[in-house]
Amino acid sequence: MKIDFEKGGGLVPAIVQNVDSGKVLMLGYMNAAAVQKTQESGMVTFFSRARKTLWTKGETSGNTLEMVSMSVDCDNDTLLVLARPNGPTCHTGTETCFDDEAAPSLSFLSTLENVIQSRQSDDSSSSYTAKLLSGPLHKISQKVGEEGVEVALAAVAESDDDLKNEAADLIYHLMVLLRAKKIDLAEVISVLNSRHI
Repeated sequence: MKIDFEKGGGLVPAIVQNVDSGKVLMLGYMNAAAVQKTQESGMVTFFSRARKTLWTKGETSGNTLEMVSMSVDCDNDTLLVLARPNGPTCHTGTETCFDDEAAPSLSFLSTLENVIQSRQSDDSSSSYTAKLLSGPLHKISQKVGEEGVEVALAAVAESDDDLKNEAADLIYHLMVLLRAKKIDLAEVISVLNSRHI
């Protein structure tokens, strides 16, 4: 990866994006030492223009950014860092430094996928998701089938709000089924993407 640090006086902007949800988390600046430290440690590190020193995100708050990948743009002067956040990214305590309403609404599916995964180890007597995941696979499959039929019926015989609710139930149960089969939603999206390229 060739990075042109000269254009920006030794610094390049680094856009950090949540690898799971696609939300843009923050913008920072990196010099060559920050890039090197990020690559070596796996933790996103910036150059503080105010303090004139390197700082690793979360070194005081604990809200770190684990780097998944780093790429440079076509002009070699801007970085895109895909990361997995551990806690809120913004110093104000929010998930992102940008207006949450500007985030793509479909990114919630990534949040839902993480919630389903976290509930897998919960007590099945107090968590519907845990109960589904602990039961036999054919029960979850059956539930997905039932929800699919309810979506079809709602589309022709019920209100738009009913259809939205039934579609939400179908998506949730499908995602539980995918978790039971240890298939990430990203893998399904990859299949969809490959069909439309």
